[in-house]
Amino acid sequence: MSTTASVSQTWAHRTQGSASLLLGIPLYVYACVLASLSIFVGVLWDISWHMSIGRDGLFSAPHLLIYLGSAFAGTFAGYQCLKTSFWGTLEEKNRSVHFWGIFYSSLGGLFCIWGSMAALSSAPFDDWWHAAYGLDVEIFTPPHSVLVFGLMTIQLGALFIVMAILNRADRVTSLSDEQNQQRVQRLRLLFMMTAGFLLALVYLFTSEFIDNSRGHTSLYYQVSGFVFPLLLFATGRASGHRWGGTIISAVYMSVLLITNWVLQQFPAEPLLGPILNPVTHFQFYGFPVLLILPAIACDLVAARLKGRNDWLQALVLGLVFAIVYGVTQWFFSEFHFTSPLTRNKIFGNYTWYFSNDPNWKYRYTYGPWAIESATQLASGLGIALLITLVSTRLGLAWGKWMQKVVR
Repeated sequence: MSTTASVSQTWAHRTQGSASLLLGIPLYVYACVLASLSIFVGVLWDISWHMSIGRDGLFSAPHLLIYLGSAFAGTFAGYQCLKTSFWGTLEEKNRSVHFWGIFYSSLGGLFCIWGSMAALSSAPFDDWWHAAYGLDVEIFTPPHSVLVFGLMTIQLGALFIVMAILNRADRVTSLSDEQNQQRVQRLRLLFMMTAGFLLALVYLFTSEFIDNSRGHTSLYYQVSGFVFPLLLFATGRASGHRWGGTIISAVYMSVLLITNWVLQQFPAEPLLGPILNPVTHFQFYGFPVLLILPAIACDLVAARLKGRNDWLQALVLGLVFAIVYGVTQWFFSEFHFTSPLTRNKIFGNYTWYFSNDPNWKYRYTYGPWAIESATQLASGLGIALLITLVSTRLGLAWGKWMQKVVR
């Protein structure tokens, strides 16, 4: 009897210790957030691999990291779905999405499951595409489009999983009041981290249009005005943090820069011809746009507009974002693209694809296609401003909707 009681007490102590360490947040939540980070690092590594080595295979190291992240999210979300469906309590089922008559899952879990299936199914499709058509020179080939859809769905799923638990504000009875407060803070941090990973992935997928060599074209600001306010205002508002947008943009910049800085320390050499620019290490891909500056400005303004009509907030915040982002990137993109001070491992502007001529006359100066007349630029920037305002309004609406997600 005493031995049994001792074992029970030891098990209970370990269980409480684990709950305290995780702060009552299910393990699969941490797993899906980690999977989101793994996916981003794998995609950036894969892009650098193509720039540095060229040739890859179905089971290249970056691909394996992407598959691992996708499978990780799908497996943990799938396990949670089966556990809730067949062994869950009535309370767990009531706060889940019921589908196909017998299954129960969180909304974010469904996104992770579907995204994992899409991402993993794209792998053999992509391998066949390489065999049939050779090396990709564009991001949005058909297999890559399936992969992009799957990966972004997984990251949205991780975002919704954390959001639902945060919005429910459940109190874990085994935790103290102080620990429950820490739990809310950790959930908020996990949400902002996941939002930063998603923002970084979206940046990679749109980087062809917002490369610094195009920083003086209106298309650069039109694409930026559509993508960044939508995500930044949505996740910033949903986070409920005073500095939500600032922290999310800081996470976005940090994962991009740290991954690039680490990758370029490892050796790599081209395995495809022609090799006009012999490289010896993995190439730095894309110094991130300075989103943190407009994010700080918008967070400051948003605090003063709290409680005001959303249309008014969208107008003011959209204008602030457009002005701060436009001025910042107009000059920073020129500095990064043309200045010798950026041709180092900090800014990464020394990077050049191995099949391109390193002596190309437009390598560090704007080509004719990247210069617009005053009339073209003025009308293009006007369109960019309208796009930014619409994107800001949609972002605020999306953020308000995310605050209501509890399943």
